[in-house]
Amino acid sequence: MFLPIGDQPNPRGTPHLTYALIGLNVAVFVLTFLPLTAQLADPADPRVEEYLSALRQNLPPNVPMEQVTPQLTAYDLLVFEYGYRPSDPSIVTLLTSMFMHGGFMHLFGNMLFLWIFGDNVEHRLGATGYVVWYLGSGVAATLFHGAFASGSPIPLVGASGAISGILGFYFVWFPHNKVRVLIFLFYFIRVVMLPARWVLGFYIIVSNILPFLATVGEGSGVAHGAHIGGFLMGVVVALVLNRREMTARPREYRVEHSSPSNRPRSMGEAISAFVVQGKFEKAAELYFDLPSLRTRGILTPEVSLSLANWMSKNGHARGALTVHQRHLRDYPRGPGLAEAHAGAGLVQVHDLGEPTAAYQHFVDALDHHPSRELEALIRQSLAEIAAMQKFRLRRH
Repeated sequence: MFLPIGDQPNPRGTPHLTYALIGLNVAVFVLTFLPLTAQLADPADPRVEEYLSALRQNLPPNVPMEQVTPQLTAYDLLVFEYGYRPSDPSIVTLLTSMFMHGGFMHLFGNMLFLWIFGDNVEHRLGATGYVVWYLGSGVAATLFHGAFASGSPIPLVGASGAISGILGFYFVWFPHNKVRVLIFLFYFIRVVMLPARWVLGFYIIVSNILPFLATVGEGSGVAHGAHIGGFLMGVVVALVLNRREMTARPREYRVEHSSPSNRPRSMGEAISAFVVQGKFEKAAELYFDLPSLRTRGILTPEVSLSLANWMSKNGHARGALTVHQRHLRDYPRGPGLAEAHAGAGLVQVHDLGEPTAAYQHFVDALDHHPSRELEALIRQSLAEIAAMQKFRLRRH
């Protein structure tokens, strides 16, 4: 058995919304599953005949209805009414199905993954974005499942589609994080640290895509399609938000000047000249007056880093981060990679309060052979991030 039990690094503070979602799911389970599974269904309930009719179409040939009917509980009928049925879709069940579970282990597995991976994503998205994309991923997951099970009367329940969306965000944004995994094989018990992308890659490919392809058209007790749909939703939205962050103009440079289309094609030379002359404020104004695509490659690596470093030292944290990110976009294999990664990380950890995002850049910086002085600064920052964690971080 392989069971994730934690991750690192984590952001500072309490992930209130993650805990609230866990509490809500647990509350629904306690208030519905526990009492209603102990209560047999009322034969006079009109939902019973509809439920049995749907069940007849999906029972294995060797299982007689007489064996199933006496075991029908009130919770089965509640799931049939509020779970999402592709044959009878509704907006209400798109939402209610996310907060119902088929049993304790179903609930436990989902809440464990939400507890491990939710806090970093919540911190990065913010309160509103986190709720919107949690629910949005859940809806996308359910619709993706329904597209491959159209006409099926079997209800889908569980938070796993929404949580898979959170895992998709995590996969894109925190590639260098480590996950603590409990390995339990007979008498062998050990906790190991594995790269987050290995763990999440195993989850999506081995645990979902392969079983989905093997059972498509036949049905399965696990909604692999929902997990895949939610994960893809998270990945796509995270990539879109990455692009938006890189193309956004910092607030202090949003004053409209002359139309960018009227700017001369030698804008890179003009910006570089201002940087050389030490007129960084003017260089920054011209730089951010251009659309993001027009800035691609117009600055040399040296000028790009000089501008970013000046912005960082003079209170323009968001602008500095953007210039560093565009440097990495423009020169993915060129000079200054260690400096750009380190600069982005320093801004994130010291100015923007994003230690987990900074950690990704610091690990990348160390992989690109920084100078001794820069390496010392990176390792000092990594030590600061480690000091913020609930669990001690291992050094890179």
